[in-house]
Amino acid sequence: MEPRSVMGSEVSTLSVLPLMVAALAAFALAVVSAVAGFGGGVLLLPVFTALFGLQVAVPMLTLAQVASNASRLWLNRRELVWLLIGWFALGAVPLAAAGGLLLGHAPLAALQRLLGVFLVVMVIWRRVRPQPHRPGERSFIAIGAASGIGSALLGSVGPLTAPFFLAYGLTRAAYIGTEAAGALTLHLTKIAAYGAGNLLTSTVLIYGLALTLATLTGAWVGKKIVGRISEQVFVTLIEIGLLAAAVLFLLGV
Repeated sequence: MEPRSVMGSEVSTLSVLPLMVAALAAFALAVVSAVAGFGGGVLLLPVFTALFGLQVAVPMLTLAQVASNASRLWLNRRELVWLLIGWFALGAVPLAAAGGLLLGHAPLAALQRLLGVFLVVMVIWRRVRPQPHRPGERSFIAIGAASGIGSALLGSVGPLTAPFFLAYGLTRAAYIGTEAAGALTLHLTKIAAYGAGNLLTSTVLIYGLALTLATLTGAWVGKKIVGRISEQVFVTLIEIGLLAAAVLFLLGV
């Protein structure tokens, strides 16, 4: 079945059903992101691509992620580790800008599969070394740079950063809020780059704004859930999310 294209200047009546499906998916996966700290964007990209086509899906996903990450940042604002956020942004911003300008010209399939392999290796590594080497603060410049270019081209690579924030020792609110703050810097940069590349059409803007309420509601629900689970269950959920994201990347969906 061909992915549905909704490029145009207005949302038509025929576009209401796909928008409702997208809103439900955005809500459900915002809950996942709020609980695990990532995963919503990776899982939303195949849904949005099937409904709207890749050129609409990636910038639309970015708009939804701005709302999702901003809400997670606010809900966990008292636990933020600002030093890591600063180093992460230093690497993420310039590479996210470059990646946003390159969207549509890069070989995305090969990059997706490489990320899938990386995530599987990271989960195995965490199991083999339950107390891995703690990365230094400045190493988050490189982590941010890799996330910036990958996110700009693939829509979301939140699982790429998760193992490093966990290895640093962040858990629960500190992990969720700090990761969200770092991601927010690169998503805002991507929006500027997509605008420069004429990818922020009226359709993207209208749909992205329409999905914001569903995303914010899902983040609030997820925040209520995360306070009720143990740290062991929390980490296990993250690893399951990493493996799910790896499968999606390897399948190229």
